[in-house]
Amino acid sequence: MTSLPPFAIFYVGALLALVTRGWLRTALMLMVPVAGAVNLAGLPSGDLLSVALFDQSLQLLRVDKMSLLFGYLFHLAAFLGILFSLHLRDTTQHVAGLLYAGSALGAVFAGEMITLFLFWEMLAVTSAFLVLARRTDRARRSAMRYLLIQVLSGVMLLAGVLVRLNDTGSIAFDTIALHGAGAWLIFLALGIKSAWPLLHNWLTDAYAEATPTGSVFLSAFTTKVAVFALARCFPGTDLLIYIGATMAMFPIFFAVIENDLRRVLAYSLINQVGFMVVGVGLGTDLGINGAVSHAFNDVIFKGLLFMSMGAVLYRTGKINGSELGGLYKSMPMTTTFCIVGAASISAFPLFSGFVSKSMVMVSALEEGHDWVWLALLFASAGVFHHAGIKIPFFAFFAHDSGIRCQEAPRNMLLAMGLAAAICIFNGSYPWVLYSLLPMPVDYEPYTAAHVLTQSQLLFFSALAFTALKLTGLYPPELPGINIDAEWTYRRLLPRAVREIVPAIATADGVWRRGVLGGLNSIVEFLQGHASELGVLSRTSHAGTMVSWVLVVLAGYLVIYFL
Repeated sequence: MTSLPPFAIFYVGALLALVTRGWLRTALMLMVPVAGAVNLAGLPSGDLLSVALFDQSLQLLRVDKMSLLFGYLFHLAAFLGILFSLHLRDTTQHVAGLLYAGSALGAVFAGEMITLFLFWEMLAVTSAFLVLARRTDRARRSAMRYLLIQVLSGVMLLAGVLVRLNDTGSIAFDTIALHGAGAWLIFLALGIKSAWPLLHNWLTDAYAEATPTGSVFLSAFTTKVAVFALARCFPGTDLLIYIGATMAMFPIFFAVIENDLRRVLAYSLINQVGFMVVGVGLGTDLGINGAVSHAFNDVIFKGLLFMSMGAVLYRTGKINGSELGGLYKSMPMTTTFCIVGAASISAFPLFSGFVSKSMVMVSALEEGHDWVWLALLFASAGVFHHAGIKIPFFAFFAHDSGIRCQEAPRNMLLAMGLAAAICIFNGSYPWVLYSLLPMPVDYEPYTAAHVLTQSQLLFFSALAFTALKLTGLYPPELPGINIDAEWTYRRLLPRAVREIVPAIATADGVWRRGVLGGLNSIVEFLQGHASELGVLSRTSHAGTMVSWVLVVLAGYLVIYFL
């Protein structure tokens, strides 16, 4: 299996899952990420597999420390997602999940931009089926919007690659200076996939409408591939620092008022990716390590939170905070695992978020970005409010909704238990993760200053939440759908079209009548001169024609000599 591309194992596994059933499919799907991890452990570093295409050499397998870390992460995420989905008898979700994970692996092991583009588009197509598989009208519409935006990102990426190829002759998947149209197109394509502000609605729209299993897979791959590509292409780009800081802050306000708890998690995912984008923008060893390690931890604890909400949706058929509450009585183990995920995303000491998020914040301070550090501090408090407290509180505690159901299926509990154990292990003993990072690590997370600062932040955030709830100032959980930048194309654009189309129709009518009137006048003029009494119908003598020729010739000579 040496030098076998990791994506190939998943693609073959998807093909076999398509034609198998029952326990055989179950065993096969669990073996795919295990076999892939064994294959990955045996891969040497370097460019291992090239394919000639026209006058270009496509590198299908490039192995270095960063791609290996994301490779191990994606195998782990795929295993947890597959384990979580084993109760299903849905071929669409099983096959799409394997193809989606394989496409993510193909992207992070791509050695040049054309291969990246191919898997970039495969990510879009395969992941859309995880939304469609819910088989509701809202899911279908969300999937179509999601696919449209994702394909647009791929088209922009390809256009940027081709422009850059024309300008530089290179399709290398390496550091790119942010100069020229090609670089900017690639930059924006990665931004769409990273869910930058105003380009993020595909995420909050689709992830909340996917199947319970689909949202777990979706949270693991697409945005992390984009973060990997940003770290590969644009490390140290200052613009990313401010984009990331904005990403970390703005979702907080929408998450606090959101009723759909999976949509809350989608907003918190954007918030966490913001920390990673800041780390990439800083470009230092500590910043890059912080971004990559936080991507690793985020896949696990965000997957755990999506699993817990998926289990709630699976057992109750409800996901709105206004309809839930009191589920700790029926689902105590799911409640416990959700709290572990909430503690991890909130960066409690001894949980995984603490050992990676702080790397980015310390790097921002070391590079003199004090305001960015304050923004990230605010974002850390905000994520504790909406993901650390709101998710477990409104789903499992708050008021008693009267819902009594069974605990989550055993395979779901096992997947959540493994994810929770990884969250605690990475938080308590982070040096295993640090040893896999692409840059040398000179960082100690458990200093008195780090622990004290984070503990104070969490304490006062919890105090603020309690005070707001007791005083009735905390936004209530109301049925409904909140939209943010979607307003531009859901409300503004249709309204603008309704206003503009009549005006255009009126202007078009005036223009058409004017043009037709002018043409009719010309026709009438020509008809008048072509009639029996018109100039064109008269018989002219040869002498008259010669005179006119001499006049035209004289005029030409005058103009020529002038």
